[in-house]
Amino acid sequence: MKQFLIFVRKEWYHIWRDKRTLLILIGMPIIQIVLYGFALTNEIKNSRIAVLDESHDPSTLALIQKIDASRYFEITRMLHSPADVEAVFRQGRTRLVIIFPLGFRGDLLHGHRAQVQLVADASDPNTANMLTNYAEAIINDYQQSLNGDQALPYQISTQIRMLYNPELKGAYNFVPGVLALVLMLVCAMMTSMSIVREKEMGSMEVILVSPLKPFRIIIAKTIPYLLVSLLNIVCILVLSVYALEVPIRGSLWLLIGESMLFTITSLSVGLLISNSAKTQQTAMFTSMMSLFLPTLLFSGFLFPVENMPLPLRVVSNVVPAKWYYIIVKSVMIKGLGPAAVWKETLILTGMTLVLLGISIRNFKIRLA
Repeated sequence: MKQFLIFVRKEWYHIWRDKRTLLILIGMPIIQIVLYGFALTNEIKNSRIAVLDESHDPSTLALIQKIDASRYFEITRMLHSPADVEAVFRQGRTRLVIIFPLGFRGDLLHGHRAQVQLVADASDPNTANMLTNYAEAIINDYQQSLNGDQALPYQISTQIRMLYNPELKGAYNFVPGVLALVLMLVCAMMTSMSIVREKEMGSMEVILVSPLKPFRIIIAKTIPYLLVSLLNIVCILVLSVYALEVPIRGSLWLLIGESMLFTITSLSVGLLISNSAKTQQTAMFTSMMSLFLPTLLFSGFLFPVENMPLPLRVVSNVVPAKWYYIIVKSVMIKGLGPAAVWKETLILTGMTLVLLGISIRNFKIRLA
């Protein structure tokens, strides 16, 4: 028994002294429960919406206050004309617009019937459905508070309009997310493993004594994966258009150009991982943990980012897939041009330059 306890104590010392193992055993469960608890939710909260109130009467004011007080909505814009509706959706910061027509209170009091229009961004059909359902529930609650025991109850009907995806096809949200996920994993994982493979096989020594400078060695290693990624982009777009019937409403060349930029960003991430990994297994594990989960959780593909607490929303800004996902939806689904995606393009360009610079700087020209 004493020898058994000695072995147990010895193994405990090994775990305690190995900081990486300790982080995996204690840190990972804490991180996962925090991420999954706050990020993996289908409930929509604090969604940014806009209101167009053409009536400006006490009834519309009461309804607007009731909507704004809800935890589901945050009114960020008050529009002044119907022409502002399309413009506010093009900016990509509004998911729903609520329109109160002229004479709303008069129609409600004298005709006992008024109408409200709900215009939603249906490029994400699930979110659009949930937001319109939330808005209808709040309007119905206001309607019931007005009716009471009246013989002729007031009725507020809602007219729903879905922009960009009137049929609410799930592929409109699925295609941009899969495109971001495939490019990130294929480029980063394969690039990180290719350089580590050279180290394991011993061929890196031959490469390092060649006349090529480290910068050219790195570029040479990434070009084949760049071409493979271009083939993936073409295949996914062809299948999306002809099999899933998802149209490319914007410029095809702009979409391909942005995809190539994101591919280079992903390749830069892979190069960064390869500098620190010593084995292919380590490179694959690091790629999966640092890229797969963040791409799923923080890109907005599966779960709306605005639902997350502020610290997680800040973390999402360093995930390249988030910005590429916004670009693909804006160009492919909404038909917008370079003026609508310049900020996201600039962020991806900056990330690429920083990651590529760090990768080249940390590239070890000596194996020992």
